[in-house]
Amino acid sequence: MFKSKLRKRILKIRKIANKNNIKLKFDKIFKLIKKRESKKKSIIGGYFPINFEVDDLDILKEFSKKKYQTCLPVIKKNYKMDFYKWNINDPLNINKYGIPEPIPTNIIYPDVILIPMVAFDKNLNRLGYGGGYYDRLIDKLSKKKKILKIGLALTAQKIKNIPVTKHDKKLDYIITEKYIL
Repeated sequence: MFKSKLRKRILKIRKIANKNNIKLKFDKIFKLIKKRESKKKSIIGGYFPINFEVDDLDILKEFSKKKYQTCLPVIKKNYKMDFYKWNINDPLNINKYGIPEPIPTNIIYPDVILIPMVAFDKNLNRLGYGGGYYDRLIDKLSKKKKILKIGLALTAQKIKNIPVTKHDKKLDYIITEKYIL
């Protein structure tokens, strides 16, 4: 119940804070990713922003220009999702939640995931919408390969402590318009 009330409060704050659609700088994210790459370019998983989330579409577009493969999630049954190949010019389907998704033809396992959130804390904990989609996906992908988990948020979304359970997955970084955590 506490998480539900917290979500409602922070979503209102995020809506006000992001009414001008604040953009994060591509170079911050690019530097983090380049640091961990060897010879092979990383596959970048993003999301289609909804409900005043930080918009990552320009970031994905920049990665595409630099010849990185990009992908977006498709929500499946039983609170699961997978990533599918996508670039900025590809068509999208609208899912049952009203979120645009790529046509699910080429499943991809990203090396880097850009993750939206409702709130975060200084310990790199993330509060999402409550379905556990990203937690399950991170658990699944972590068994296949080492992935870099980057949360995208506004500083206004930071709270003192996120209540966590054993299923919640920490992020590696959180990038806001003001700093990298």
